[in-house]
Amino acid sequence: MKLCRFQPQVVPGPVFRAVAESHPETLLGTVIGDSVREISGDFFAGWRPGERLWPLNEVKFLPPSNPSKIVCVGRNYREHANELGNEVPPEPLIFLKPPSAIIAPEEPIVMPGISKRVDYEGEIAVIIGRTCAHLEENADVKPYVAGYTCLNDVTARDLQKSDGQWTRGKGFDTFCPFGPVMETELDLGAATLETFVNGVRKQCGRATEMMFSVDVIIRWISRMMTLVPGDVIATGTPAGVGPLQPGDVVEVVVGGVGTLRNPVISQGA
Repeated sequence: MKLCRFQPQVVPGPVFRAVAESHPETLLGTVIGDSVREISGDFFAGWRPGERLWPLNEVKFLPPSNPSKIVCVGRNYREHANELGNEVPPEPLIFLKPPSAIIAPEEPIVMPGISKRVDYEGEIAVIIGRTCAHLEENADVKPYVAGYTCLNDVTARDLQKSDGQWTRGKGFDTFCPFGPVMETELDLGAATLETFVNGVRKQCGRATEMMFSVDVIIRWISRMMTLVPGDVIATGTPAGVGPLQPGDVVEVVVGGVGTLRNPVISQGA
């Protein structure tokens, strides 16, 4: 099932009226074919279907959760570690992106003027559905997973390398697009991940190629920090990362989930 947060572009009634550009009304829904059915309640505490249906072309998708933190896993695909001249870590290598980096699908990635190289990194992301902490080695993580989505771990590569740690290079505003939906029933054994720039495929991988599985990652992270509903875990990127330029359009496609699409602009554009 595909769940989403969205904002309507028109308000139904005897005469349709346009919503203001700020799109102030945020709703929850489930995607059914070419429509979104509005739902009431909460993704993580129970919900029920509503009556209103919205055509997909009349909604703006928002990131499917509002996380307190975005925990990312580095070098989780062997070929990606190799392409940047890095060794595969013996344990999950984690870092954080700030929630201020989040943008919605179709919103622009802004290239900061102080960076000479900004890269795309397509990833499969996990959305946490229940509070978890201090999970044991054999703990079942399924009860803690609400679903999966697409994420682009945008990175100022030159600043990441020059700083020696990753906070600045990964943390700029607009450097964490994710969405458009949360798929609650993704089969990770068959899940594929692709990244396209201007329609040309740049990355292609499978969830089964991860060095550390989703189960291992969630247990590992839970021993350092409590994960709460809505938190996002980005599980790593396959080989093929590369630079973006203003005017590009980058798409992250997770099979069974959907397509995260964002244009790229320069700072001040």
